[in-house]
Amino acid sequence: MSSDPWGRVDETGTVYVRTADGEQVVGSWQAGSPEEALAYFERKYEGIVVEIGLLERRVKTTDLSAKDATTAIEHLRGQVDEHHAVGDLDALRKRLDALVATVESRREERKAQKAKQADEAKHSKEALVAEAEELAQSEQWRSAGERLRALVDTWKGLPRLDRKSDDELWHRFSHARSAFSKRRKAHFASLDAQREEARKAKEKLVAEAEALSGSTDWGATAARYRDLMTQWKAAGRAQREAEDELWNRFRGAQDVFFAARGEVFAERDAEQGENLKLKEELADEAEKLVPVKDLKAARAAFRGLNERWEAIGHVPRDARPKVEGRMQAVERALQEAEESEWRRTNPEARARAAGLTGQLQAAVDKLRTQIDTARASGNNARADKLARELEGRQALLDQALKGLEEFGG
Repeated sequence: MSSDPWGRVDETGTVYVRTADGEQVVGSWQAGSPEEALAYFERKYEGIVVEIGLLERRVKTTDLSAKDATTAIEHLRGQVDEHHAVGDLDALRKRLDALVATVESRREERKAQKAKQADEAKHSKEALVAEAEELAQSEQWRSAGERLRALVDTWKGLPRLDRKSDDELWHRFSHARSAFSKRRKAHFASLDAQREEARKAKEKLVAEAEALSGSTDWGATAARYRDLMTQWKAAGRAQREAEDELWNRFRGAQDVFFAARGEVFAERDAEQGENLKLKEELADEAEKLVPVKDLKAARAAFRGLNERWEAIGHVPRDARPKVEGRMQAVERALQEAEESEWRRTNPEARARAAGLTGQLQAAVDKLRTQIDTARASGNNARADKLARELEGRQALLDQALKGLEEFGG
């Protein structure tokens, strides 16, 4: 008989292992010595120890699933429970129990992590849906469309939720994209219709512009071209190719008309420039009549100059006010000379002027007396009011005296 701390072999060759529940039969050994029997079953024990150690490391350091880990533990537990090894089997059971607890803890951690990831994925998808529904109302067709496509890629990168939640959120997300696509399609269909209407309207404008290009009614035609341009801008844009082609025709028709008008106006400007020189010479002659010495002779000379003036024709528009103003100044000087002569030789007018002057002088004298009286009585307010009235009357009197002087005294 042979034994060690964890097992023994009896006389019949039966091998036993010691456990907390007492000795358990390991097996029978007939091939050799008892020592060899114990060594054999101890090696089997060491093999189980190695497998348990490997499984412990896999559980702690790899992503071994809880299901696979549990299966491996049960397999090893079966080897331990079969008592086909000699060693501290109770210690192995404790290690396996601890490993079960570790696997269960890992299972709960993974479950919590998975729940957290699912919650984050749900919030992420809800945020995508909210943004998609907001974008569905946008009219920024290009940028909103690009953003919706980016949201789809983001959605595909997120983990799936439970089927019900995932389907509900995807339905809202898909509906938002469809609503945007429908609105965008309707917008561009409307835009195409508007552009077609613009094309038809601009074709009519081009036809009229081309028909007017040969007109020589310069003023009316130029005004009509301005009207056509206003209508062109109000018509909106046609399709790009049509817009460019129609604009080139429209602009070309205008260019033909305005080029022809420019040639005519250039000739006219040259003619009017010569007219301006002639009228400036007449203005020089007219200005020599002032100051007026012989009214009758000056008036006759001015009539002759004026007849020659009218026969010359138009001058450039920007020069007209200045040269005409010179002739008008001479004419006013002649009129003032006539009026002065008339007043000087009109007895009735002189009498009226003298009478008015006398009335104003009497009123001024009276006001001065009233002012002196008011101040003497201490009524300065009345005196100041009368003084202001006196200023107005005195000004009228000064004008009347000046007019009376024109009659010679």
